[in-house]
Amino acid sequence: MLRYLTAGESHGKAQIAILEGLPTGLKLDAGKINRELKRRQAGFGRGRRMQIENDCAEIVSGVKGMTTLGSPLTLCIKNKDASIENLHKVICPRPGHADLAGLLKYGFSDIREVLERASARSTAATVAIGAVCKILLEEFGIEIFSKVLSVGGEQGREAIIRKISATIAKKDTVGGIFEVRAKGVPVGLGSYAQADRRLDALFAGGLMAIPGIKVVEIGLGLGYADKFGSACHDEIYYSKAAGYFRKTNNAGGIEGGISNGEDIILRACMKPISTLMKPLGSVNITTKSISKAATERSDTCVVEAAGVVGEAACAYVLAAAFLEKFGSDCLVDIKQGYKNYLKRIR
Repeated sequence: MLRYLTAGESHGKAQIAILEGLPTGLKLDAGKINRELKRRQAGFGRGRRMQIENDCAEIVSGVKGMTTLGSPLTLCIKNKDASIENLHKVICPRPGHADLAGLLKYGFSDIREVLERASARSTAATVAIGAVCKILLEEFGIEIFSKVLSVGGEQGREAIIRKISATIAKKDTVGGIFEVRAKGVPVGLGSYAQADRRLDALFAGGLMAIPGIKVVEIGLGLGYADKFGSACHDEIYYSKAAGYFRKTNNAGGIEGGISNGEDIILRACMKPISTLMKPLGSVNITTKSISKAATERSDTCVVEAAGVVGEAACAYVLAAAFLEKFGSDCLVDIKQGYKNYLKRIR
C-alpha cells in the first residue's frame, strides 16, 4: 500500500515528505524531482517568497545508488527563510484563511501558530512526492500534464497576464481554473466495491486537499446537468488493433469508480489567495475590536502553480491505485504482471 506523510512549517527548517510502499528497483532521478519543484515556483503572479527559496529535494532514505530499496523514501526540502522563531505575532485573522477556525480549534493565542502549517508552502512536499510517483508511472507509459484554462474569467495567455497585472496594481488577488490530464492510464484502476476505493473519489479528495481548491470536475462535470443521457454517455467500440475504445470522453476516463482506458480529465477551481495587500475587515483577537486583517508576504495568482500541485496529487492517486492493482514489492514482478494483464483484457 502506498501512503505518505508530510511535515514542516512555512518558515521552519524544512518541508519533509515520507513516501512508503514504493517497489524495489525503481531508478529515481533527482533532476526530475527538482524540475517539478521549480515548476511549482513558477507562473506570473507569484510573490517575493519564490525569489528567496530555491527548492531542491534531498533524498535522505529509501535508496541505494538512487534505486529504491522498498523502505520508506524520505525527501527533505530545506527552507532558506527559516525565521519562524523570530517572526511577529499575528492577531487579526484573514477572511478566507484557516486563521480564525484554526485558532479557535487548537486554543492558540497567536495566529502564526496556525498559518505556519496551513500555508501552501506545504505543497512543496506534495510536489516532491508527486514527482516520485510520476517516475514510477512513466515506467508504464503513463504521463500527467496540466494547463491553465482561465484566470479571473479570462482565457488565453495574453488576457490572463493582463488580468493578473491589473490585479497586482489593485493590490488584490485572483483565482482561476486548471485542468489535469493523465494519458496512458489502463482500464481497471480503482473499484466500485467500496467508497474509499473509487478512483473518482480519490482524485476529488486529492485535489480538494490542495489549499484554496473549492471545486473539482471530472470529465464533462457540471456539463452533465443540462443534458440527456443519450447526448453525453460515451458509446463503446471495439477493434482488434485498439481493443475497446470510445470516440468521446465525457466520463473523463472513469466509470463506476474505475478507470476505463481513456484519458483521465480533471478540472479544479482555485479561489483567490486570502492574503490581500489591501486587507479586508477583521477582528483583533486580543481586544475584540474592529481591525484590518493581517498581511503576510504572499502571491497575487497561483493558478499555474496549483496545476503543478494538482498533477502531483493525481500522480500519487494513480500510483497508489496502480500498485494496489498490480502489486508493490518488486518493479520487475509488477511489470510482468502488468504485461499479463494487458494481454488478458485484449
